[in-house]
Amino acid sequence: MMPVNAARSESPAGVRRADGTPLRVLVVDDDTSLRELLSMALRFEAWDVRTAEAGIEAVRTAREFRPDAVVLDMMLPDIDGLEVLRRLRNDTPSVPVLFLTARDAVEDRIAGLTAGGDDYVTKPFSLEEVVARVRALVRRSGAAVARDDAVLTVGDLYLDEDSREVRRGGTEISLTATEFELLRFLMRNPRRVLSKAQILDRVWNYDFGGQANVVELYISYLRRKIDAGRAPMIHTMRGAGYVLRAAAE
Repeated sequence: MMPVNAARSESPAGVRRADGTPLRVLVVDDDTSLRELLSMALRFEAWDVRTAEAGIEAVRTAREFRPDAVVLDMMLPDIDGLEVLRRLRNDTPSVPVLFLTARDAVEDRIAGLTAGGDDYVTKPFSLEEVVARVRALVRRSGAAVARDDAVLTVGDLYLDEDSREVRRGGTEISLTATEFELLRFLMRNPRRVLSKAQILDRVWNYDFGGQANVVELYISYLRRKIDAGRAPMIHTMRGAGYVLRAAAE
């Protein structure tokens, strides 16, 4: 079990390519802010990420980059996502593709899956949902394997990124999906003060609206489960954010 320390603030994710190198993911979307947020979330997994803002650029980048997975918006300024998929599959028939679609565009989702897309998420979505879908796709495709260091430990707190098991002092702790992602973010950055804005960007929807009070709420939920009856690990840094550190520190 490899302990997490401050030097491992950008921890490797639970999956990498079979040869041990980072997964390669291509993100295609003409919305600059969304493209950057998706890239940030995927790079946080220690994956190699390239981006494109249009379909022709995406096809050209894919030929050079040879991605293990593609996150592809259906609506692009030149050619649509279905045509991009067709051209990608001509070059790399097995590359998994995750479509991004509008919530009410049922016909787009059906068309994408019928054309050979592997999965889709609807906007707005959480960044973690996209990461989880990509992780599942590359595992199913055989492009990635689980790593042995998918376990995070800070003091007596243990989190397994693959099994999603959480324990403190040997006692199992049940967390909701959002609580788990919040704790994972804190544990990947031990002794590092994380602002509410950073936590919102990483854990909640890309267009959540910046309601920082939701961070306070979920921090309180975590404290009840992680710190209840024990020396506290989650600390508030007034005016700065939150930090997680081993109880003995």
